[in-house]
Amino acid sequence: MRRRRRKNQYVFAGEVPRSRGKSFLLGLLMVLLAVALAVLISNFTLNNQVLLTPVSVTVQNLPQDLENWSILHISDLHGQEIGAGQSAIRKALSGTNYSSVVFTGDLLGSDGDVQPLLDVIALLATDKPKFLIPGDEDPSPYASAAHDSLSVYAPWAQAVMEAGVTILDEPVSILRGKSTIWFVPEYLYNLDLNGMTAVYQKQLDDLSASDSLTPDQSAQKRLTEHHLARLERVRLAMSAMTEKDIQVVLTHTPLTREYVYTMLQWVDKKEIFSLRNAAVVLAGHYAGGQWRLPWGGAVYVPEYGWFPPDNLISGLDYINGIPQYISPGLAASSYYPWQPFRLFNQPEIAYITLTAHMK
Repeated sequence: MRRRRRKNQYVFAGEVPRSRGKSFLLGLLMVLLAVALAVLISNFTLNNQVLLTPVSVTVQNLPQDLENWSILHISDLHGQEIGAGQSAIRKALSGTNYSSVVFTGDLLGSDGDVQPLLDVIALLATDKPKFLIPGDEDPSPYASAAHDSLSVYAPWAQAVMEAGVTILDEPVSILRGKSTIWFVPEYLYNLDLNGMTAVYQKQLDDLSASDSLTPDQSAQKRLTEHHLARLERVRLAMSAMTEKDIQVVLTHTPLTREYVYTMLQWVDKKEIFSLRNAAVVLAGHYAGGQWRLPWGGAVYVPEYGWFPPDNLISGLDYINGIPQYISPGLAASSYYPWQPFRLFNQPEIAYITLTAHMK
């Protein structure tokens, strides 16, 4: 007769050991979460500290009166606060002395809120000249339809002007000693003055021929008259410039080598009002590439693809002998649809100094 097999008296005998794989995966997940949290905290801290970057630009034949002329270059604010009440910008600019300030576009947010920009302007010295050009994401500075004032400028632009900033839509000169420095919107170098004057004159003639104008048509007439007067001032400024004057050029989108080469080919070399005579071009637009590798360059820029060289999107470079400084800007740009924030890309204001000396 067979014996019955004895039941195992030990409860844990034969139990499969707990898988080490699950413990490893859990540990790896915790490490990844800790790293992600550290990156987020580090990036948040970085994005709330503004870097003031000194940039020296050598200008041949710079008059002694303009030696060490300094320019605060502010760009791509995108209607954001960098610290409560722009406190990070205030801290960066504390104790800084400068000769002038330029804003190179994309300054308002997508909702058109001008207040963050006004908060920045309030931090600046009231006795220093300040110039602004809009970016491709900013609303037009002009009011082409009737609004609550007779100004030809849109309300946001009017508010900026009342805060002491010039909307740069024509060359503006500043005299220091016996020397003159001009601030010029870049598009004027490529403008057909006679053609544009004819277009605006025709538009004005058509509006003036009407016996009765709607409020919007009246606004259009005022704006057309403004543009005609502005073009005449541009013409006078062009004729007033001398070869000893210094031209500082503002553009939102940086100039490419191909564009500059073309511009220099067709312009008369003896022409004084020429991109050829630019002391420096100041631009923005690319926000430094938005996402950057630590101690590395930009990850992706739509216009240039993956890992573009920095000289195309940020910093000082020379194009056909013309110095161009591209600001990394202050805030995140919608130019990068799948990069909604700045990553390892500290906000920056440049401190440009013009000098006749090689550095």
